[in-house]
Amino acid sequence: MYVTIVYVSVKPEKIDAFKTACRLNHENSILEPGNVRFDILQSAGDPAKFVFYEAYKTQRDAAAHKETAHYLAWRDTVADWMAEPRKGIVYDGLYPIVSGQ
Repeated sequence: MYVTIVYVSVKPEKIDAFKTACRLNHENSILEPGNVRFDILQSAGDPAKFVFYEAYKTQRDAAAHKETAHYLAWRDTVADWMAEPRKGIVYDGLYPIVSGQ
């Protein structure tokens, strides 16, 4: 698996709007053919902090995600809502083993 964990800090006044925009992105992302997981987490201790766990079968599948209409709409919608630039870290997913890798 090709996994990216993305760390996001949102301006406090934009938290609710951010969550709504993320839900739309999530609902479409999980329908992508190469998607394995697309989890969005909100910090229990700091509601302005979010983590995305994005798992795709291949790097090509993850790259295709960034070309979808729903991702591009999300990216453009939330750009000014970030308290700082989001940070993504790429991992090789070892387990579970995903067929088709």
